[in-house]
Amino acid sequence: MNRVDVAIAVPPRTLLLDVAGPAEAFRLADAHLAAQGRPERFRLRFVGPQAQAASSVGLQVAGLESLPTRFEVPTWLMVVGQPAAALGRPDAATLETIDWLRRDIGPLMASGDDHRLVGVCTGTLLLARAGLLGGRRCTTHHAFIEMLRRLAPAAQVVDNRVFVLDGALATSAGVTAGIDLALHLIALACGDALAARVAKDLVVYLRRTPNDPELSPLLAHRHHIHPALHRAQDAVCERPGDDWTLASLAEAAHVTTRHLLRLFAEHAAVSPMTYVEKIRLERARQALSGGASVTRAAQHAGFASDLQLRRAWGRHLEGTPRTARTPSQPGCQSGTRVVTRAR
Repeated sequence: MNRVDVAIAVPPRTLLLDVAGPAEAFRLADAHLAAQGRPERFRLRFVGPQAQAASSVGLQVAGLESLPTRFEVPTWLMVVGQPAAALGRPDAATLETIDWLRRDIGPLMASGDDHRLVGVCTGTLLLARAGLLGGRRCTTHHAFIEMLRRLAPAAQVVDNRVFVLDGALATSAGVTAGIDLALHLIALACGDALAARVAKDLVVYLRRTPNDPELSPLLAHRHHIHPALHRAQDAVCERPGDDWTLASLAEAAHVTTRHLLRLFAEHAAVSPMTYVEKIRLERARQALSGGASVTRAAQHAGFASDLQLRRAWGRHLEGTPRTARTPSQPGCQSGTRVVTRAR
């Protein structure tokens, strides 16, 4: 895995949680990677137009690097938000930040290198003022959606979303949504199981953007903070091809089989083996979308045969595994939609 710089741009009067929330998520992700003997993935950097800046609550954020004019390694630039008073009257340092975004960051993002631009909360408004949104999909705090539409009339502004991804651009809604977005980016880079561990550390729900047509089975049934159940779910996500039984799941969770059944019923609202089946289906769907044959996808996901995959598909999804191999449009799988069936 390549190391990524997470550069957080801190303008004056910044919302402190916009900085601390995502930064803590990335720090915890590295801590978990190190504990597993894996290389750390994220290097946090804090940059700004001044060496220190007063936050929205008065605390001084010091030791800021100068605003960079180039990136030496793949970089995720996170532009964080400011309170309403600061947005209405940008001060000189904020205007300098906007000029820097327009002058230096715009060309870097257009270079085709492996960089990502992230707007946290009202940080998206600074991206809009810098002309970096174009006609792309984006969002911001619900109170400033109309301002975003005025500042970026060509952009596809999406309201009522936790966060929105459009290629290398990622934007989030209100302040805590920056944590949701960070968790999603961690999942993309390091896997869903690791992101779930970080969410558990932060004592937050792990959720994807409501913009997604369906909730990924890799993230569904995890709106809880029970450590034993997370242990079982982590094990399945990491090794879906293992020969999972109720007994082996209970062993992974360090509980009895009877207690595991109660935990799944109370906190996940699904049976243990149905959970395993859904995770395997998602792994198979991902393999199919990458061009794998039905046989190869079944093997990759841990199904004993093509027939077992097709039967599981019929229980939870529409269409067939074969139709899922033919995308109807970029990013969508033809004939694949999660079905809620009466039990």
